[in-house]
Amino acid sequence: ARETKEKKEQTSLKSTKEARKIPATVNDAPDLATLSNKKQAWWLKRMADHEQSQAQEEIDLDSYDAYYVDKANKKNKVIYLTFDCGYENGYTGQILDTLKKHKATAMFFVTQTYIRDNVDLVKRMKKEGHLVGNHTVRHQSMPELSERDIKEELIACADYCKEATGYEMDRFVRPPMGEYSERTLQICKNLGYKTIFWSMAYMDYDVKKQPGAEYVIQHFKQYYHNGAIPLMHNVSSSNAEALDRVLTNLEKEGFFFGNLDNIGKIAVE
Repeated sequence: ARETKEKKEQTSLKSTKEARKIPATVNDAPDLATLSNKKQAWWLKRMADHEQSQAQEEIDLDSYDAYYVDKANKKNKVIYLTFDCGYENGYTGQILDTLKKHKATAMFFVTQTYIRDNVDLVKRMKKEGHLVGNHTVRHQSMPELSERDIKEELIACADYCKEATGYEMDRFVRPPMGEYSERTLQICKNLGYKTIFWSMAYMDYDVKKQPGAEYVIQHFKQYYHNGAIPLMHNVSSSNAEALDRVLTNLEKEGFFFGNLDNIGKIAVE
């Protein structure tokens, strides 16, 4: 069954590739050959007293429409909920129910495989006001791909979303595994994407080694900060169990849940 799925994925990517033209580089964009393709792996440093997290300083993210925290809202209690969705583990419906209960907007970064196998869930995300971002077709390290292959990964995933669900994919991308370079950030920017990293995260993606709901709740209590972008995975039973209490606690602290379309703008609840 797995082999059949992989063949379907390859066939879908091939047919989509043949049906479209890969756009050329934006005229006023830097020459990609002048940009470093040194692979970077996203990291962050958690801060005490609920200050905004610190993160890598090797690359000026602002130059590439890339974000890990909303620096414009250091004084405003806004938080941007994000979920990475590579496959379904039975918890996304519960997560959506909880978000609906709290009237909270979130961003779901989905792969093409996730869309293919969960069309109704992706439709529900859009119908309920959430954003659906690009997590590429095959979840490969971007710095290891050619410019053309990166474009194909992003465009094919977005095209497939429109074809399968009827909804446009929102122009945000989360690099698979948090791996990136100046070159890959520029390619994403050339395609009109904002790259979204994160300022909060914990080990939640291994379904066999879950941290537990109480760990998730305490992690948010200890490290929440204004303008935060937490990374969560939809496959996590701990996230599904903890989310209601996490959101309730954040609301008690005065937070509201922002829409990434407004990142960089002064937040108004």
